[in-house]
Amino acid sequence: MDMKAFSLEGKVALVTGASYGIGYAIAAGMAKAGATIVFNDIKQELVDKGLAAYKEEGIEAHGFVCDVTDEEAVQKMVKTIEEQIGGIDILVNNAGIIKRIPMCEMSAEQFRAVIDVDLNAPFIVSKAVIPSMIQRGHGKIINICSMMSELGRETVSAYAAAKGGLKMLTRNICSEYGAFNIQCNGIGPGYIETPQTAPLRERQADGSRHPFDQFIISKTPAARWGTTDDLVGPAVFLASEASNFVNGHVLYVDGGILAYIGKQP
Repeated sequence: MDMKAFSLEGKVALVTGASYGIGYAIAAGMAKAGATIVFNDIKQELVDKGLAAYKEEGIEAHGFVCDVTDEEAVQKMVKTIEEQIGGIDILVNNAGIIKRIPMCEMSAEQFRAVIDVDLNAPFIVSKAVIPSMIQRGHGKIINICSMMSELGRETVSAYAAAKGGLKMLTRNICSEYGAFNIQCNGIGPGYIETPQTAPLRERQADGSRHPFDQFIISKTPAARWGTTDDLVGPAVFLASEASNFVNGHVLYVDGGILAYIGKQP
């Protein structure tokens, strides 16, 4: 096998919600593999923050303000990208939200808000890029799924429903468009070290681990939280020609949590 198959040289990658966090790490990794990076966020201040971070890494990224739940706005953004930067070869549906609310305390409006961002938006953005991918004879779509695509947990009914649906949307895009040389796969991150999870990893006053930190470590065979860098290799692989016969798959990057029943009490 020619190892150049792992290169993203000459490819245009759109990573949604990639101003920071997991999306930023994946986009920066793809840039280092040769891709031209395009990203969006919902506010100009977030786009500016992202552009500054990419520039600091020596990456010339292109940022757009766009609400990925707005089909008309997404279609307009994709058209602008195609006209100004080039056809989108790689799409990473990363933008997402979570609302940790017990199901019986969650309003239907709150439930819909999570479904809209975490499931409807990947449908909207994928739908916007697929016709051009068909026309050009290739395309890669990566959906950021979750362990909650497989498992339930207290307070995340909407998130788990959305991510379970996203797993099936991934499989269905593969089923409908695989014959056009479009590969759609998912990445299911485990518990990842991000600024948002930092409070859950802080040492307690007596030097012990936070209870949730203890819980995660005990459930993870790797005995640690993941890092955003742990997601880069899988993302680059799924975006590259090296994965041309991998389709409809969700790659769980979770340190082994889903394979592990846990220690005996």
